[in-house]
Amino acid sequence: MSLHGSELTMAVALAVVKTLVLLVGGAITFFAYKAYRRTGQQALGFLAAGFGLVTLGFVLAGVVYELLNISLYLGILFESLLMLAGFLVIAYSLYVS
Repeated sequence: MSLHGSELTMAVALAVVKTLVLLVGGAITFFAYKAYRRTGQQALGFLAAGFGLVTLGFVLAGVVYELLNISLYLGILFESLLMLAGFLVIAYSLYVS
């Protein structure tokens, strides 16, 4: 795939944003997991898992699209399913607390 001009700019911007999401989402997941380990509260463990799924879904969709050469729609569906699962786990963590 050849990128020109504004397409290249958008690809770089997307890569930067995805990297920042990975870093921030990873930090949130780490701190939630650290709080779970410190307190032993099951809800914090679910919260960490939920944020991990959301972060993983957001980042992996682009990676899967690029590396496995799948359709963009399938990549977006994959991302959405992981994010939905993550949000369900986060909601459950808030419900059980």
